[in-house]
Formats: sequence, structure tokens, C-alpha cells
Amino acid sequence: MVERLADADSGVRSAALNGIASEIRSATTSMTSVPKPLKFLRAHFDVLSKIFESWPPSPDRLKLADVLSVLAITMHKEGERQSLHFKLQGTVDDVGTWGHEYIRNLAGEIGGEYEARREAGASTQDLMALVAQIVPYHMSHNAEPEAVDLLLEVEQLDRLEEQVDEKNTARTCLYLASCCSYLPEADDMAVLRTAYRIYMRMHKYFDALRIALKMNDRELVEQTVAACEEPLEKKQLGYLLGRHGVVLDFEDGSAAVQDDTLREELKAITSNTTLSELYLSLARDLDVMEAKTPDEVYKMHLVEGRTPTGPVVDSARQNLASTFVNAFVNAGFGQDKLMTAVPEGEGSDAVHWIFKNKDHGKLSATASLGMITMWDVGGGLPQVDKYLYSKDSHVVAGALLAVGLVNCGVQDECDPAYALLYESVDKKDDPTVRIGAIMGLGLAYAGTQKEEVQELLAPLVTDADVSIEVAGFAALSLGLVFPSTCHAESVEAILQALMMRSESELAEPFAKYLCLGLALLFLGKQDAVEATLEVAKTLNERISRYAQVTLETAAYAGTGDVLKVQHLLALCGEHIEVEEGSEWKAAHQGPAVIGIALIAMAEDLGAAMAHRALEHLLQYGEAAVRRSVPLALALLNVSKPSMTAMDALSRLSHDHDTEVAQNALIALGIIGAGTNNARLAGMLRGLSSYYYKEPTLLFLVRLAQGLVHMGKGLLTLSPYHTDGQLVSGTALAGLLIVLHACLDMKATIGGKHHAMLYFLTPAMKPRMLMTVDEEGKLLPVPVRVGQAVDVVAQAGRPKTVTGFQTHTTPVLLSVGERAELGTQKYIPLSSVLEGIVILKPNPDYVEVHE
Repeated sequence: MVERLADADSGVRSAALNGIASEIRSATTSMTSVPKPLKFLRAHFDVLSKIFESWPPSPDRLKLADVLSVLAITMHKEGERQSLHFKLQGTVDDVGTWGHEYIRNLAGEIGGEYEARREAGASTQDLMALVAQIVPYHMSHNAEPEAVDLLLEVEQLDRLEEQVDEKNTARTCLYLASCCSYLPEADDMAVLRTAYRIYMRMHKYFDALRIALKMNDRELVEQTVAACEEPLEKKQLGYLLGRHGVVLDFEDGSAAVQDDTLREELKAITSNTTLSELYLSLARDLDVMEAKTPDEVYKMHLVEGRTPTGPVVDSARQNLASTFVNAFVNAGFGQDKLMTAVPEGEGSDAVHWIFKNKDHGKLSATASLGMITMWDVGGGLPQVDKYLYSKDSHVVAGALLAVGLVNCGVQDECDPAYALLYESVDKKDDPTVRIGAIMGLGLAYAGTQKEEVQELLAPLVTDADVSIEVAGFAALSLGLVFPSTCHAESVEAILQALMMRSESELAEPFAKYLCLGLALLFLGKQDAVEATLEVAKTLNERISRYAQVTLETAAYAGTGDVLKVQHLLALCGEHIEVEEGSEWKAAHQGPAVIGIALIAMAEDLGAAMAHRALEHLLQYGEAAVRRSVPLALALLNVSKPSMTAMDALSRLSHDHDTEVAQNALIALGIIGAGTNNARLAGMLRGLSSYYYKEPTLLFLVRLAQGLVHMGKGLLTLSPYHTDGQLVSGTALAGLLIVLHACLDMKATIGGKHHAMLYFLTPAMKPRMLMTVDEEGKLLPVPVRVGQAVDVVAQAGRPKTVTGFQTHTTPVLLSVGERAELGTQKYIPLSSVLEGIVILKPNPDYVEVHE
């Protein structure tokens, strides 16, 4: 046939050419080997090329170009793009007939050619004609990810929307949403916008809302809620908004709801007013209502040998530890055995227990009542109220903080928190009460963007007569109330304060909270931070680098930006000579280490690489770097006690540098928070007997024990939810405040500001899956719970969970677990089974009687 192509008779040439084409097309072979006809024709490639050049333009010449294009797959040298070269001279309309492998090769060459032509400024019109052929082929042959990749390479992502239909929406959007972590800035948002538009076109409002929240775009969130007309679906969106901590105005604005009863129901759902009831019904279902005492958590009878005895233990410290453990373990249950057990009266347990603590201990003890009655505004405030009129200022400060804790994550219609707290913010003569009220406001309105709070706190930040301590806490509260908003007035106030304060004030530990409060305002906002970064470079040298690192790491939180991580690793690798009194020169290295974890935590690959980088920092880093490594490990594994993290922290908890050991202890608590992990609990019991002579370390061991058993195992601190796709800004902000506080343990948690531990509250959420019917009543159904499997771009319909067990709802979900409905009797209104899911009866379901 190859010889006949050189024949003078055009009919013979045509027959030979058709014969070659049909031989190539009909050659079936295994996926791994080259088809026989192509192997045979390789030797004749140059001959065929010459014949092609010699032919005048004709339909046969176009056909031969196609054949050469297919042959070039097995022939071409790197970078030559011959397959594409011949294809552009052949017919453009029959790409699909040559098979899948050919198309993949062609798509790869188009990407390279497009890049080269764009740099040279040449036209790409002919390439686009081919793309218009290839994309529909991919979309209709289960190769959606390849279609997306090609369109990304030729910058034509908008064309994707026309090709999507019912069948391939889920796979396409799943790929779009998951590849955004690996794309450079600007492209990542473009990909998410495309996914959002596709979901909206397909009326998949729950998924569209997920993408809008992932983009952190308030306008799109309102649009999505407004576009959804089905009342039940709207309620499901409300549950997602409530979990994420987004407050919408259903009275007016684009998300307004006309139907009065629906509006009230939506308000109740998004403001989490039913959260306390649902949480307690979960506890009843799992039979864990019985209050636990700190001693039941410590399990001292299991510790062999060195049990703390005699005067070695600092009793005030021990009581303080018990206060926190009691608060964490009974969080949200509304009852415990230290604070709420006995009917109130002068000799009641609560008053007695509060006064077993010294000074600032009384503050934390009173505030613990707020955590125990968390989310239950009606039941919690009356219990806290009586301490607001105490003569002891520490008790009053604790009660003000308790008011914030009760309201944390819940918006009550009466809005009692502001009314109770705003007067105490201006108590000039008593800084303790002021700080209690400021922290209370920050926690009560975390993530709500309430302007009144800003008007109240901004003057405290800018007023040079206010102590730097109070100003620092005011900045933190502003960061908590307006996370990820770039709120202009708050940014100005904090920058002004950083410029006005004297050098001696900026050297105090609390000046760093001004930087952190500022950074929280830019959480995850990427390049929106640039202008503020430039201002940070002009600040006093004592605080400038600290401010820059904190701002940059917060702005790129969860983006997986490799260049930023490299920059931070370079900062951590610097060897800074630190003498007595000049510790501030290395102060920026702590936030840089935490920043590596903060940027890499969003996806598994980045997290695994960050783990390795942190191991290296432990070996080669300076003291300031090593001290922060446990905190970075904690951030990478929040409420996820993986073996590697546990072993690394267990090793560090015996470190010769006390500060490394202290941070490792807190980190053990954070990675096990709310998991009841038995191995971790055993490890901590061992550490309690190891450190029985050192009050501060023993105190931290106790805290970690309390965190591991947090909410009796019903709560999580993980800021990620909805299958790990969304990160809650308020939860992450709360975690970051506590981790930054640990950078200066002496001044904060190990000193008199241990109440900063309560900043974990915005991250505390029930780790449950609850199914409810259309009225919102509990509806027990079977579900399969197992390890989540990554099914992005996998062929067919792969299983999404592995190693599952079947339970009846409500059930607990750990980090990295996923649930599937185990019955076809109901249809869930949420594509992700997590939190509270509304089920409606499946109209097509037919019950089969055995």
C-alpha cells in the first residue's frame, strides 16, 4: 500500500490510502502495546512525508496528512509537535475516529504549541478549531478532567459550560474544585467560578453554595440562597451557613425571604439557636449525658508508681487545671460536678470552687461556666448572671467572658451579649474586667461582622493611653469578629496603633496580638494583603518582620502556595545571633513555622510535604524555630491523631528545651481534641507521672487530657468541614490565636492569661451526622461510615468510602471519614452527609418484603 501511494493513477493512490487508514483504525490491541500497523509503518514515515509534500492540494492529500498525524504519535522527537503539524494540514472534523490515545497526544501538543505561539504573539485561531472538536469528545467519553486540563492550558475555560450536562456535572465540578489547590493565584478563582456557574445552571444549589463559601464571596452566597426556591432546600442551605458561621439578613437585601414562617425558621437555623437541643439529643442517643469529673479524666489509678503526693504539687495550679478539664469535658452539656451540681446558695459548690482558685484562676473558673452551658443562651445566661455583680473583679471579668462563651456561634434574637458587655469595656480603672469584656465580645460575635463591636473596640486599639495589653486583646477580638473581610476601619485602627506605640511597648508580648488581629482580617484573602504588607515594612524594626510574616501567612492560609512555603522555609533557616535582650530579632521565626503548616494544611500532599519540612527544621533550626514546630504539627493535624504526628510530639514532649516540651504537650491536646483516642490518653497519663514535680508542665499535661476528652468525644476542633472542602474562618482564627499565644507561654497560658485557651471555643463544633425529616424532627436511618476515598478523576463509579461500618443515625464522624446513606427510602438534600441533613422520602422507592 505504501508503494502504491507513489502510483501515477489517482484511483490506485486513493484505494491504497483508504486501505492504510482502515488498517490503522481496525487494529485492536492491548492498552500497553503499539498497534501492529503503526509498528510496520514507522520505517516508512519519511517516505510517506515526501509523498505528502509532492502531492498537489486534494481531498487525498488531507487524508494522508491525517494518517501521518496518527503515525507521528510513535515517531516524534521531544518538542517537535509533528502530530499537530500534520493534523493542521489535514481534515479538522473527524478527530474522534482515531481513538482516545491519539486525542490525548494531540491535546498535549496543542497545549505546548499554544504557549509557544502566545509568547511569539502569533494567531491561535486554527488551534481553537481543534479544541472545539476535542473538548466535546472528552466530555462525552468520561474524560472530563482531560477536557478541563486542555481548556485551562489554552485559557478557554468558559467553553466548558456549554459541554456540561446532567451526566457529567458531578465529575467535572469535583475535578474543578479539587484542582484549584494546585493552580497559581487568579487561575484558582477562575476554576471555582466556572464550577459555581455550572452548579447554578444545573440547579444544584447546595453544591453552588459550597463553592461560593470556598471562594469566600458574600455576594455569591446571597445570590445562591436567593435563587433557591424550594423551602426544604433553602433550610438545608441554612444548616450549611450555620455550620460555616455566615450570618445572612433574610429581612431585606438579595437573600430576603417573603414567607414569614420560612423566614423565622431560616433565621433559627442559620443562627444556630437549635444547636444546643440537637447536640444534647445526640448525647442522649449515645448515652453520655452523665457529667464527668476531672479525676475520671486523669484516671490516676492507672498511673503506675510516681503519683503526685505531698507539697510538690502547686494546689492552685492543680485546681486551675481541673477547672479547664472540667470545662472542656462537659462543654455544651449544661451540667457538671464542680460548677452547676448543687442548688445555688452561699455555700454552693460553684462559689466554693471559684474561690479555691487564686486571682486570675477565679477568672478562668467563672468563665468555665460559659463553656459548660455553651450554645444554650436561655439556660446559660441566668447561671452566669449572678457573678456579674460580685465584689471580686476577677470573678466579674470571668462572668463577662462566660457571657461571650455562651453566645459563641449562636445569634440570639434578643442579642443579650452586647447589652451585658458594652459598659464594662470602658472600665478604665480595672484592666482585668476590661479584658474579660473585650474577649467576651470577640467570642460572642465571632464571624458575625457586627459593626457596633468595631465602633466599641477600635478606639481602644488606637488610644495611646490604653495599656498595650488591653489594645492587643481588642485587636484580637476585632480579628475574630471580622475574619477574612479586609474590614477597612479595623485595619486602619490597628495599623495606626502599631505606628504610634513606643519601642518599649512594642517589645511587650501583647504587641504581637496587634499584628495577629490585623492578620486575621486578611485570612485567606491572598493578594488583597499587598497594600497592608507594604505599610508593615515601614513599622518599627522590633515588630516589622513579625507583622509581615503573620500577615502573609494568614492571607495565604490553606492555599497550598508553594512559593510562599519556600520563602517561609528560607526565613526559618536563617541563623540569627540572639543575645540577652535582643530575642525580638528572631521573633518572626515562630509565626513563619506555624505559617508553613497554615498554608499547606488544605490538601494532603502539601500537608505530607510540610511534615517532612518540619522534621528538617527540628534538626537544623535555631531555638525559636524548634519551639514552634510542635505548634505547626498541631495545626496540620487538628483533631486528627495520626500515628506520625503522635510519635513526633511524644518525642518532643520529653525535649531538653522546656519550651519545646510545653508546646508539644499543648499540641498533643489539639491533635487529639474530642477524639477520646486511647493511645493518646495513655501517653498523657505516662507524661503526668513523668512531670509530677513541675507544676507548669503538669498543668499542660492536664489541659491536653481535658482536650482529648473534649465534649466526651462529641466535639471537634477541626476548622475543615463538609468533606474537608470548606474551612471555617472563625474556627481557624480561634485556633491561630491559641497557637500564637503558645509562642510566648510564660506570658500567656503558662502565666496569668490562661483564659486565652477559651479562644478555642469558635472552633468547637459537634462532629455529628444527624438526619432530620421535613419538620426538623430526628429521623434515624442506616448510614455507612468509613474512611473517605479520593475519587477525583477516577473512571466509572468508584466507591467513595472504604472499610465502612453501618450505623443508625445520629453518628459521629472523625476527621477524614465520610458517610453514605444506607437506604434508598430517602433522598438527602445535601450532597455531603455531615452535620444536619434533611431527608425527603424517595417517590420511586419500592419496599421489598423478604
